[in-house]
Amino acid sequence: MATNPDLELDDAQAKLKAEEDYLGLSDTPAEFVPIAQEEPVGELHLRFFVPSGKEYALPAIEIREVLECSPDRINPMPNTSPLILGMINLRGRVIWVCDLGQFLGDPNPVNTDRAELPVVAIEAGGMVLGAVVDRIGVVAWLDPEQLRPIENPLNRFVKGEWHLPDNKVVQLLSAEEILRSPRWINPQLQ
Repeated sequence: MATNPDLELDDAQAKLKAEEDYLGLSDTPAEFVPIAQEEPVGELHLRFFVPSGKEYALPAIEIREVLECSPDRINPMPNTSPLILGMINLRGRVIWVCDLGQFLGDPNPVNTDRAELPVVAIEAGGMVLGAVVDRIGVVAWLDPEQLRPIENPLNRFVKGEWHLPDNKVVQLLSAEEILRSPRWINPQLQ
């Protein structure tokens, strides 16, 4: 924008010029001062909850996508494990949908009597499974060096747990162990 130094700007024009400078719209570049931010520590994980309130996490690289699915879209399948809710079409690929909390031994089944169900599409080893959870938490950086072994390692699907500063415990799941589990055929197996 060419200006004549002999002309003075009125208050409205001066305010507009200041906004242009702030937004980077003027001919003269404004000085850019980056805001100091801490580097993320660890790996990116999706945190979510099962009906009992327990919080779990999966590495972001093991998640194909997270979606809200109407229960009407889940096609029930006869003669399958009670852990299997049915199947859905996920972008042209038919995948099983399960109650992840029940699979992990949670005493409460997921409430399917609602408009939308949160589904985490887990992917590992070329396999994809839709895991229905009670609710999605946050995507967060969690440091694998802070991961503690679990005290009762009966559940082979849990790799360890984080004890967070807010007194929360988040358990890390193994997508591959979940997908390859014989529990899909016989829920009594571990």
